[in-house]
Amino acid sequence: MRVGSAERAAAEVRRLDLALYRAVADSRTPTLDPPLARLSQAANYSRISIGLALALALAGGPNGTRAAVRGMASVGVTSAVVNLAFKPLMRRRRPDRKGLLTGGRPRVRMPTTRSFPSGHTAAAFAFATGAGRGLPWAGPPLYALAALVGYSRVHTGVHYPLDVVAGALAGVALGEVTGACVDRAAPIKGKGSRHEPSVKSS
Repeated sequence: MRVGSAERAAAEVRRLDLALYRAVADSRTPTLDPPLARLSQAANYSRISIGLALALALAGGPNGTRAAVRGMASVGVTSAVVNLAFKPLMRRRRPDRKGLLTGGRPRVRMPTTRSFPSGHTAAAFAFATGAGRGLPWAGPPLYALAALVGYSRVHTGVHYPLDVVAGALAGVALGEVTGACVDRAAPIKGKGSRHEPSVKSS
């Protein structure tokens, strides 16, 4: 009985996921279509995160450099785990754009990798999480950008919404773990290790 209920719940989630995908990816939004397609393509190979890391390192001083290192370390770990473990394990196929959508919107090239979870979304949220540990003020805009990247993946038809949600959760979790490991490996100098000034004898 419980197995049957779980199967029905899973089927309902899949139907809802498909309905949301079609509602987003097949709606006519000619003003939003080109910029979201460009954003989705710009996120390939974590190019946006790399550019932001360079900007933080160059303009943010020591704190910016630490934030950039945490962010890119989080991206590296997250991309490896998502692409080498999660995607092969889940083996979810990409959406069938020809069969599900009517067309007429600027699209990005359909990737050949598996669909679940979204690697672009995971990497963007991982960078926001890792960099936000070093520069808390940068966290909100980075998370907003990551959410926009995730939305663009559904908007352009290459991911289901559930792929994006799972990618965001994976990115945050792996970003937190990676950031904590980086902090342990390279603690901030002077933090927690202050020494009393020596008193010179007269």
